[in-house]
Amino acid sequence: MQIQGYEFNISGGRLEETLGGYLLHGKQVQIGHPFGRTMFFKHGWQSWSEAAWVSLKENPRPILPPERRPQCDDPAYALSPVHGGSGLGGVEGFDGRMLFLGALRPGARVEADRLNLKGHAEHETTWFLAYGSFAEVLSRYGELLANTLGVRHPQPAPRVWCSWYSYYSDISESQLLQTIAGLQGLPFEVFQVDDGWQQNMGDWEPNHKFPSGMSAIALRAQSQGLTPGLWLAPFIARPSSSLFKEHPDWFLRDEQGELVSAGTNWGGFYALDVTLPAVQDWLRSLIQTVRGWGYRYLKLDFLYAAALPGKRSGGASREEAYREALRILREAAGEDVYILACGAPIIASLGLVDGLRIGPDVAPYWDNEDRRVFLHDPTGPSAYNALRTSLHRLWLRPLVHTDPDVAYFRTRYNLLTPAQRAVLQDLALVSGFKATSDPPEWLDGEEREQLREWLEATPPITQTGPYAFKIGEREVDFSSWL
Repeated sequence: MQIQGYEFNISGGRLEETLGGYLLHGKQVQIGHPFGRTMFFKHGWQSWSEAAWVSLKENPRPILPPERRPQCDDPAYALSPVHGGSGLGGVEGFDGRMLFLGALRPGARVEADRLNLKGHAEHETTWFLAYGSFAEVLSRYGELLANTLGVRHPQPAPRVWCSWYSYYSDISESQLLQTIAGLQGLPFEVFQVDDGWQQNMGDWEPNHKFPSGMSAIALRAQSQGLTPGLWLAPFIARPSSSLFKEHPDWFLRDEQGELVSAGTNWGGFYALDVTLPAVQDWLRSLIQTVRGWGYRYLKLDFLYAAALPGKRSGGASREEAYREALRILREAAGEDVYILACGAPIIASLGLVDGLRIGPDVAPYWDNEDRRVFLHDPTGPSAYNALRTSLHRLWLRPLVHTDPDVAYFRTRYNLLTPAQRAVLQDLALVSGFKATSDPPEWLDGEEREQLREWLEATPPITQTGPYAFKIGEREVDFSSWL
């Protein structure tokens, strides 16, 4: 059939017209296109996975080493010979517009070659097919996703101070109490404790560095008008944890009965089988405990682990199992708790979380070139990787608070140039999510004032091009950084 003057051969599903395009109904669909080896819009599986335009003239290269693949992108397709992405994808036409295909239910993949754009799903689903500009097509797709998966964020995203990108896991009760005191006068709304407070991955009780317990930090933050926030990775555990030693049968295994590796951090860790009733009860109890400590902002990390390939007790598909586990966490937390999902399958998280990390971790340096170029891994911490993927996920803004990760204002322990720091600050303004990890004692007077002004700023944002925005009266074009 003809769409916008081009001939496309559509097969595999029932077709009906809708506003801005067409709906296809089927488990597998295929659209033959005339564009040859053009550019493909790749949408990575989870928060850190690459989202970018890639060339169909080059074959995809597997991420190295293999042990890292589970936490970089969907490991089920790690060795795929064709380019593909999670839930959606598109090819660039001769006129610069995009032939787009996107599923309206989690658990789907879109692949492309020089002849076809193909979609396949774990179950019968509806697809949105369109040909148009990137902004127009993704805007309409977002509306359809909102209708099917829901939207949660009536209020603007909170302004967050997070401990990770300054202290990393080297945190303590006394240190964080000092930081809370130093934040007086700065208009933060959330004080979030990141990794380093817990006894072990899987053992979510305070370690010896927090002798007064986690309630003490929460109460001090509240006394200063801040919402207490806490980092958790509820779907994973290390083999050294008490959780793993006491309940080895709670963990996901493959078809051969071997434990499924979920990643390499902390010396390696495993994924819980979140379809087990006992695991679901444990998850409810964990979130209720944390809520009882006083935390009303939860950064839930490494969430992809619940959707890794494996043999689940309940027989649910991967992303159905993940979404049900996330629904359990949401219910246990309550409607007054803000949930920021990180390392999270993008499409399957919509409608259940308030905020969603949309790129890899930033870092106080620009590029992670060795890992990105030589190991074919665009998910490593760096300002460049975070910027590149986050820019290609800004279409999610009407659906969820989009977190591009923290901005930097400090010069201490920082290799970013002033211009590189500024581009991260502008990215946060455009995304609508402001966070930093700069300790107040690391800032000089000018840096502190710049941070305060940035936190208070609410400039109107207008998109003027694919990567160009008007921020108040300033014109900002991110394309020069890509």
